[in-house]
Amino acid sequence: MTENIKERIDELESRLAFQDDLIEGLNRMVSDQNERIRILELAYKDLAKLVRDGDEGINTGDERPPHY
Repeated sequence: MTENIKERIDELESRLAFQDDLIEGLNRMVSDQNERIRILELAYKDLAKLVRDGDEGINTGDERPPHY
């Protein structure tokens, strides 16, 4: 094998290792964001239910504050 081909193979192997690491990092980031979105969706559903049910503990902005 000539020296030029060996250098090119080494460069390609180096790039592949970098890309594998980058892909793994991006995969972790997407998984973390997916979990955060799931938690936010659950919180949104709970809040929407409270508002729909007219929970007394939520100020919807259409009542006078107590200091008036």
